[in-house]
Amino acid sequence: MAGHDHSRVALSDTAMSTVRRSLVAILVLAASLPGQTLKQIATIDLPGPKGQRFDYLTTDDEDQFLLSAHLGPGILYVIDMKTNKVVKAIPGVPGITGLEFVPETRKVYTSDWGEEKIGIVDLHSMAVVKRLATAAKPNGSTYAAPFHKVYVSNTLGKAVAVVDVDKDEIVKTIEFPSETGMPQYDSSARKVYVNLRNTNEIAEINPATDTLLGKYPVDGCQFNHGMAVDSEHHRAFILCSGNRTFTVFGLDTHKSIAHLPMPAGADVVKFDPGLGRIYVACSSGFISVFQAQDADHYRKLEDFAVEKMVHSLAVDSATHRVYAPEQQEHGQPVARMMVYEPVTAAPSNP
Repeated sequence: MAGHDHSRVALSDTAMSTVRRSLVAILVLAASLPGQTLKQIATIDLPGPKGQRFDYLTTDDEDQFLLSAHLGPGILYVIDMKTNKVVKAIPGVPGITGLEFVPETRKVYTSDWGEEKIGIVDLHSMAVVKRLATAAKPNGSTYAAPFHKVYVSNTLGKAVAVVDVDKDEIVKTIEFPSETGMPQYDSSARKVYVNLRNTNEIAEINPATDTLLGKYPVDGCQFNHGMAVDSEHHRAFILCSGNRTFTVFGLDTHKSIAHLPMPAGADVVKFDPGLGRIYVACSSGFISVFQAQDADHYRKLEDFAVEKMVHSLAVDSATHRVYAPEQQEHGQPVARMMVYEPVTAAPSNP
């Protein structure tokens, strides 16, 4: 597509592994020194009303767009990550919670709690082109690219809706005996996983047939909602808000590997595979930062202080920047996106 940045060169697996190990070593060293794990580098003012709740974010890596859900006014923001400018504020997505970008069609599938529908936004026209009625409280979502399907959690409907992106239709609804949390696609195992937060389990779905393969207890976890996946190592990073625990779960062994504390209000977790870092947005006023030292060893680096009510974030895997929306500053209403870079060197002395 014209205007795209084609300067990103793919590295071999061996080279990428060497780069990752070097970056992890630098980050672990930096985090052991006085200072912070993140550094604010920019603030993006958003045109929507101030003081209203935000929700999930994701990235369009090809266009280098950040896509952000402003739940309160029902707006989807398209933000250029190269210039930190708002490209478009797309209305007509009432109560937008989750969102999932499908690069092949340049469409965004939005979870619109305000009307219990899945919205389909075309980024060519920057408008909603279709709405699909779904079960109660559409929420987090994930895309299984080889199967051309988006999986949308219906939290209060105790279900997962399966959207065929070729037809833009819901082709199946998978029901559960529990409220559903965040679903995630493991590209290595080619499986979809979804949190069952009332039963403290994780469910495994075969996207080829959309059948349930099993349900596994997440030991040491209460009320598991947020989740991210490290497909390379078959690990799930699960937020257990009932006991304020960050749990690393083996997707192959179906066993908990690590438990680490986190602040109250944890909602969204994102994984940066290039740095081996995991970020957790906590509405009590922190971004918790964890480091994968290897597939079986993890440690907490910092509870990085941010404004209260920050409960979502996104990571740009190319630049490693972290984006987090704010609805207040010191109790006063705002509408803005904060941009952070990871600290990769020791802070200079004053």
